[in-house]
Amino acid sequence: MATPIATATALSPPATSEQLLRRRASLSLDDPDRARLRTRIIEANLPLAGRLARRYTGRGVPYEDLAQVGALGLIKAVDGYDPNRGVPFVSYAVPTILGGIRRHFRDTAWAIRVPRSAQELSARVLSAWGEFSQQRGRQPTDDELADHLEVTVAQLTAALVAAEVYRLPSLNQPPPRSDGPERADLIGTDDPGYQAVDDHLTLRLVLASLPPRERLILAMRFYGDLTQAQIATRVGLSQMHVSRLLRRSLAQLRTGMPR
Repeated sequence: MATPIATATALSPPATSEQLLRRRASLSLDDPDRARLRTRIIEANLPLAGRLARRYTGRGVPYEDLAQVGALGLIKAVDGYDPNRGVPFVSYAVPTILGGIRRHFRDTAWAIRVPRSAQELSARVLSAWGEFSQQRGRQPTDDELADHLEVTVAQLTAALVAAEVYRLPSLNQPPPRSDGPERADLIGTDDPGYQAVDDHLTLRLVLASLPPRERLILAMRFYGDLTQAQIATRVGLSQMHVSRLLRRSLAQLRTGMPR
């Protein structure tokens, strides 16, 4: 037969998060019960973090990632909550968790990093567009939409451009309303001929800085395919002297060409 104490314990309601947090705050920092109470509070409120994270599903970020961010926000709320202020823990935890999730979207979910102001304004544009269309029975112009949002047309344009890069399209898909080639096939590549033109123009300037005799020796060696001995005979120098001039000229060309 159960004792009165056991019966009273069994019938007593479970402790609330606020009660557990107050109990934790009353313990000394080295008390092992602090860690156990912290774990208990976090585990009890994980469903709350999961429900808040689920609000943001379908926006390009997997729910598992959102739930993890929500759990981190919950841990931050547990560690930062002050029970002496008399505020319900949920009232403190919900904004903390939602703030972490929104920061996650701001910092990691966008395919290209855009200013925070453009991100926030792009989220308002769609609802403002719907409100205006419903009130006026037509789509708004950029000027009208900017006035409705109380921003400049330039700010509105920046927000619209930002919305387009939230999720970049796959390069393995054809452009919209097209059955043609994939986007990747339409992207140009660097033409190696441009680099060759740059090198040729630079080489002409470097060659012009050489003495005429050394330019002649280079031409006979690399364009005329003459040996050093043949060049020496034609210019009236020794083969060793021609070899030194070639090495010096080539070293000067290498120094003058961009790497």
